[in-house]
Amino acid sequence: MENAARVAAIILAAGASTRLGSPKQLQKLGNETLLERAVGVAREAGCSPVIVVLGAEYEQVLKHSTLGDVVPVINHEWAEGMGSSIRLGVRACGLIAKDTRGLLVMTCDQPAVTSAHLGLLMEGQREKASRYAGRNGVPAFFPARHLGNLMVLGGDVGARELLASAEIVELQHGDLDVDTAEDLERARELFG
Repeated sequence: MENAARVAAIILAAGASTRLGSPKQLQKLGNETLLERAVGVAREAGCSPVIVVLGAEYEQVLKHSTLGDVVPVINHEWAEGMGSSIRLGVRACGLIAKDTRGLLVMTCDQPAVTSAHLGLLMEGQREKASRYAGRNGVPAFFPARHLGNLMVLGGDVGARELLASAEIVELQHGDLDVDTAEDLERARELFG
């Protein structure tokens, strides 16, 4: 992928996993953790750079993950919510990837996401959202012209409002995000 056409990825992985009881980022699907899987999918889709926003338990997550050349960003205000992690990731992207044509925002706990799905999101020049459970959500693609809108997000809102009018790409099993032991078991049944 040419530098001028590259798309950065921000993987949100800062939460405390309170309902699961241990860091979801480190839960295994097959021989890789959920975080490693998300990083691998972003790389396979051609994203560069790949920025991982960590928060709760970040030292443990870094110690027990093989992330290669990702750019780790630590969100010390992770309890504020997803908006704060998106802001930090976008800021990091702006510092290291000024020539990107856009940005993918994704989470580490959606095992249904594939590189092919991310590729569909990155096609074209407008914002695109994944659609599942009757709503638009992440992973989502934002053209570079929208990065300023992401910088003003607050709380746990995330980017949902920005995606209300986005073009959609259906994501089968996209409603499965690993928040509980039951979710993890279902993910293992479906995806390894």
